[in-house]
Amino acid sequence: MYSKQPEPLFLNNANMCIATDLYQLTMIAGYFECKKNHRSTFELFVRNLPEKRSYLIAAGLEQAIYYLKNLKFTGEYLKYLKSLPIFKKVSKDFFDYLRNLRFSGDVYAIPEGTIIFANEPIIRITAPIIETQIIETYLLSMMNYQTLIASKASRVVHAAGGRDVIDFGTRRAHGPQAGVLAARACFIGGCTGTSNVLAAYELGIPPIGTVAHSWVMAYDDEYESYEDFHKVFPDNTILLIDTYDTITGARLATGIGKKLKGVRLDSGDITLLSKKVRRILDNAGLRHVKITASGDLNEYKISHMLDKGAPLDSFGVGTEMVTSKDVPALGGVYKLVEQEKEGRLMPKMKFSEDKATYPAKKQVYRFLNNQGMFKKDIVGLVDEVFDANPLLLPVMNKGKLLYKIPTVQQIQRLAKKNISLLPDRFKNLDCKALYPVKISKGLKQVRDKTKRSKGKK
Repeated sequence: MYSKQPEPLFLNNANMCIATDLYQLTMIAGYFECKKNHRSTFELFVRNLPEKRSYLIAAGLEQAIYYLKNLKFTGEYLKYLKSLPIFKKVSKDFFDYLRNLRFSGDVYAIPEGTIIFANEPIIRITAPIIETQIIETYLLSMMNYQTLIASKASRVVHAAGGRDVIDFGTRRAHGPQAGVLAARACFIGGCTGTSNVLAAYELGIPPIGTVAHSWVMAYDDEYESYEDFHKVFPDNTILLIDTYDTITGARLATGIGKKLKGVRLDSGDITLLSKKVRRILDNAGLRHVKITASGDLNEYKISHMLDKGAPLDSFGVGTEMVTSKDVPALGGVYKLVEQEKEGRLMPKMKFSEDKATYPAKKQVYRFLNNQGMFKKDIVGLVDEVFDANPLLLPVMNKGKLLYKIPTVQQIQRLAKKNISLLPDRFKNLDCKALYPVKISKGLKQVRDKTKRSKGKK
């Protein structure tokens, strides 16, 4: 008889303290043992925009804040860490320190829903280095994924040209947790609903869904499956009509009459089929019935179908959106930019080829043109003054929350406003346009001085 029970492997309040890379823990043990727990500032940013991406939409901050507010090490996980051979020589005092550790730092961040570009700090965190170091992995994972998916969803929504886009991706996401986060990010990017019921419940996103092909296949008679669904859901009868033959399915669907709300096409030449289905519906006096397309859609396929005159009213998009299939990862990084030692602020930077960073605490300043559209950004020092909007806002002070966390609906509205202020050339699906992000004179001076201090030219 087996004694092992199945493990869900879900993150929760207790285990998220060790949802990190081992080297974060070895580094903080080293900082503690060597008495190097200096107050330090790290910044999270994306070095380069992915292929065919001219902008990103910031997402994931709310979950990052939750992590910072609730991070703590409890007995079970401390016991596990102590048991690891690598920590054999580490003092008991370190684990006592971890037991009492709570995030006590200052956080500045660009609000979710804001358009961002390469090399712009999205989050800036100042705290003792043990605190700023241990949070790196979780923050990067959360911010990278949601920002990636919100940005992909924005492209899909743009391609749809004002038609509804619904997140259908939960079943194809990289695990149940990813499905929930993707639903949130897709909504921020402009989707109007989700098939994910948990995300709908937690976030107030409209839940949307009808039937799968198995519903139709479970009946011996296709029309009977339509009738029965209509009996149970008379005010929300949206029928999947391509299980056997789309044209036959469309004709059968007209038998439901005026109460029919919509039909969904999930396969075949959707452009051609949607035109034929529209004709069948209209000839039956059902001009009000909407046609939804689904089936491995992305921004390019949607744009192509609409360019060919497909009479589609909405799109259910899954795999390609929640995995950002064409660009499946975002290279966000989290780098040390400043330390305080003996009362002095010391700028820090990397000199690595192709991975050099800018030192010091930074702010992003956004300039608008005479029409109120985005013109350029300047990344500068926090104490520089520009006649522009500073994007990084105070979120936490000494571990206490200052920021009024917006609803996901408010975040979506901010994203829509940002998109409306972005010139059209940056929304092109096929060609990457470089938005002007300049480095301030003051920041360049600090960079050059820091390089000289390390013997670099």
